[in-house]
Amino acid sequence: MKLAFSTLGVPGLPLPDVLRLASVHGYHGVELRAHPEEPVHPGLGPGERADVAAEFKAAGIELVGLAGYTRVAAPGDDGPVIEEVRRLVDLAHDLGTPFVRVFPGADPEQSRESADAIAARRLGTAAEYAADMGVRILLETHDSHRAAGDAIRVLGLVGHRHVGSLWDVMHTWLAGEQPTESYAALSPYLGYVQVKDIASADDTTPLPLGAGVLPLAECVEVLSRHSWDGWLCWEYEKRWYEDVPPLPELLGPGREHLSRLLNESA
Repeated sequence: MKLAFSTLGVPGLPLPDVLRLASVHGYHGVELRAHPEEPVHPGLGPGERADVAAEFKAAGIELVGLAGYTRVAAPGDDGPVIEEVRRLVDLAHDLGTPFVRVFPGADPEQSRESADAIAARRLGTAAEYAADMGVRILLETHDSHRAAGDAIRVLGLVGHRHVGSLWDVMHTWLAGEQPTESYAALSPYLGYVQVKDIASADDTTPLPLGAGVLPLAECVEVLSRHSWDGWLCWEYEKRWYEDVPPLPELLGPGREHLSRLLNESA
């Protein structure tokens, strides 16, 4: 497995500094938060996109994926949602990364059946475009569909190889699933895995890896047991918790913790 971190942990940091952190601390890749307040987002022009791709290549760091914020199960017209996904796919294609992340984002007042059907319809439509671009759209275990069992209801309806899953280990744990259950459900669709740590189910303030309650060792063990060789991406939610310690000072110990888990599981 290869190790990466998300720029959600270093909000607004210029790309050269992000790549330098990855190199210095031994990470193989970076997940970019694709939001207008960040240096890389769908509004970039062709020249800027080429520059971003060149910076990654020069640094020897891989771009794991783009973390978008499209809510594919949300109520409303399909058109704007599908267009937003297509813009993310275009950016991913231009930057040379294989994945874009989307959220479920159903409204609490929607029925489960309605939310699943809406999400599947939109993802199925966007999948054809993503296939042409060589990009996979990953539905994250999050918000209205935080359990793996929730996500696969949608993915099963879509039935397209260019739509898969992003396993956020916090959300499946909060949903009451064990890592073995989550992996069993998501493995046919799995793009990559987001790891993190928190104090408790009632306090999701981000902590250094290994300092909280999330079953990271069990997650790594089940992935290793099935010879999964994708990305473990640390999503440290500094953007939403401004008072937590800066990510750069935690990156080294975080890599060491994940490496230790990988060695023990092997």
